[in-house]
Amino acid sequence: MASGVLRDGLYMNVFCRFFLLPLGLFSSSLCGPALDSVFAWTLCPLNVLLIIVDDLRPSLGCYGDKAIRSPNIDQLASRSLLFQNAFAQQAVCAPSRVSFLTGRRPDTTRLYDFNSYWRIHAGNFSTIPQYFKENGYVTMSVGKVFHPGISSNYSDDSPYSWSFPPYHPSSEKYENTKTCRGPDGQLHANLLCPVDVADVPEGTLPDKQSTEQAIRLLEKMKTSASPFFLAVGYHKPHIPFRYPKEFQKLYPLENITLAPDPQVPAGLPPVAYNPWMDIRQREDVQALNLSVPYGPIPVDFQRKIRQSYFASVSYLDTQVGHLLSALDDLQLTNSTIIAFASDHGWALGEHGEWAKYSNFDVATRVPLMFYVPGRTAPLPEAGEELFPYIDPFDSVLELMEPGRRVMDLVELLSLSPTLAGLAGLHVPPRCPVPSFHVQLCREGQNLGKHFQLQDLGEDPHLRGNPRESIAYSQYPRPADYPQWNSDKPSLKDIKVMGYSIRTIDYRYTVWVGFDPREFLANFSDIHAGELYFVDSDPLQDHNMYNDSQGRDLLQSLMP
Repeated sequence: MASGVLRDGLYMNVFCRFFLLPLGLFSSSLCGPALDSVFAWTLCPLNVLLIIVDDLRPSLGCYGDKAIRSPNIDQLASRSLLFQNAFAQQAVCAPSRVSFLTGRRPDTTRLYDFNSYWRIHAGNFSTIPQYFKENGYVTMSVGKVFHPGISSNYSDDSPYSWSFPPYHPSSEKYENTKTCRGPDGQLHANLLCPVDVADVPEGTLPDKQSTEQAIRLLEKMKTSASPFFLAVGYHKPHIPFRYPKEFQKLYPLENITLAPDPQVPAGLPPVAYNPWMDIRQREDVQALNLSVPYGPIPVDFQRKIRQSYFASVSYLDTQVGHLLSALDDLQLTNSTIIAFASDHGWALGEHGEWAKYSNFDVATRVPLMFYVPGRTAPLPEAGEELFPYIDPFDSVLELMEPGRRVMDLVELLSLSPTLAGLAGLHVPPRCPVPSFHVQLCREGQNLGKHFQLQDLGEDPHLRGNPRESIAYSQYPRPADYPQWNSDKPSLKDIKVMGYSIRTIDYRYTVWVGFDPREFLANFSDIHAGELYFVDSDPLQDHNMYNDSQGRDLLQSLMP
């Protein structure tokens, strides 16, 4: 958006925000999402609240998991467009976040580990908060949005992406320290870490602090003449599972089931397996004396891991609930887009694996939903609350269905162009190949077409064909067999890259030789392959790559 357009629209923006909206004389449905015009955008641009969660798989009530108490996220889903089949492009924090925040694939950002900054290492690519900032938004970061460290230049990509220095909660420095009280009464650096919040350093937890800071920023922006883009990144359910201990009560251990497929599949190529080394480094897991790389975790401890993951999800849900309730109280729900997503999934014992670090659905599939005022839900009436806080400890919770589901497969890197389009900004153009020299472009699709219908039955020609949708993911390995750095190899150690295609019918992964100096994959150097037919094998346990049925399918895919 040209700066002159912003200046010309400033008066109307102020008039809209301070005079018409408070008096109920102007509806934000007339703005961004309803009209794709410069006039509508300058008159009353929509704010954006982007909620990013760490390691959250779709274990949520709104995704059909009835065992999980996530009433506040479910309530958001009931007012949103929910994407049932969304997939990350690499199942590890820094590469995934850089991918969806720039709208580029890992092969373009050239970030497969945690050890480089894309602007120096690959190209000076714009980010989605940077794009909003350049279009007149006040952009703010709270908590874990970019992965901290080298991959975001030790600054969360400031000052490019943010109007102010990003906020990090002071208590996050204790996350991996000895703050977990064990059965021996001593403090440990454990995987399982339910705590009495009053006893932990500073008497608080990072996600609580992030929620409080985000609410303070919303209060300040309530009276601002400028629209805002606020990104809030929550740590949980990332390990260690450090959460208020009362959330364990929601998931009695005797009710916790194991993964439906807790064994390593017989046909799984060794290169595809992740040995979950970060979990093994925790003191309580070390005490189990597990064999490496496959040695199974004892069943009783598996239940405890799953219990703590689910408890962490419910704790996260309360923080999302408090944040959205504040948005209601500040009367910002009628002028704010809310996007909710995770950076990747997390295996809870499926295939004998834990954590992320693979191309399976449990590691790559993520929740993704968008609330757009006046489009995915009616605008709230005066005094009406769209997102009242719901206590997950209530004995009876109302079952809330998503506002509308999209079954098409989509990619997480579509987040950036979709938010731009929903906010009424010009959607960046498709990237050329190669695009290292192009600062602003996108490799993901704009999902805006899915917001055009209030009723899927209205026009079948606009629905799209799920069989035509494809999601791509990839994961690097240092060797053909699991070893100490298989989960998180440094760039220089990558020898094999697993490229994975997910369609509505199958997941096909090919592991090929990779040259980390030239960033080149050699598709004639095939180390292993995987092929799973989703209808008959939804858990992806039976590799058909070398089966006759699999060979027939692969042959049909050849040009």
